[in-house]
Amino acid sequence: MDLQKRPEPAATAAAATEMRASDADRDRIADILREALAEGRLTADEHAERVEGVLAAKTVGELDVFIRDLPAAHRRTHAPLPPAEGAPLPADPDDNVVAVFSSAVRKGRWRPGRRVHAYAVFGSVEIDLSEALFEYRQVVIRAVSVFGHVDVRVPENVSLRGTGGGVLGSFEVDHLDAEDPEAPVVRLDGWAVLGSIEGRARRGKLIADILDRVHRVMADKGLRRRPER
Repeated sequence: MDLQKRPEPAATAAAATEMRASDADRDRIADILREALAEGRLTADEHAERVEGVLAAKTVGELDVFIRDLPAAHRRTHAPLPPAEGAPLPADPDDNVVAVFSSAVRKGRWRPGRRVHAYAVFGSVEIDLSEALFEYRQVVIRAVSVFGHVDVRVPENVSLRGTGGGVLGSFEVDHLDAEDPEAPVVRLDGWAVLGSIEGRARRGKLIADILDRVHRVMADKGLRRRPER
């Protein structure tokens, strides 16, 4: 009698750790590290070192190393497997900024999600990313303006793209290309009906995100370790 051999669980888990890591995998590990920093489980220097390692990791197994000593690593028994064919992908919660016969403002040092929805109905919405902390390489802003106005501002050293139009209204996006290929990309998509949607850079403002802080910490460490002549 022929018996079909089934892969052992250990072999399956090993194969999963050798899979190439995606941006979503890196974002998941970065979220765990950020929570560990907030809980006091990691120092600022440890957090910076691990985040830089996460950005450079190539496989899922390399990513797991950075959370091996954290509680989140023990809540699962093996590396995550890709979703089954046809299964819906998990959706991140969206940010909503709504102004109906009013005004709504989102600015300062805030953390935009992957998707931000802006609705201005007989009102105005201001989304200012010039001091935002970017945790994702791409942020999509979907805007709808009906007898209203949506104004989006970004720092000068990110890329800005726009797709949309207006019906008896205006849709204006000043496209921007960042010099750094790793810089975040902000996409402004929307429609203006008897209203307006604008997207442009805020002059003199530069991104102040987690990647910049990591690079500064590592550069400072390199200077401290350099022997004096």
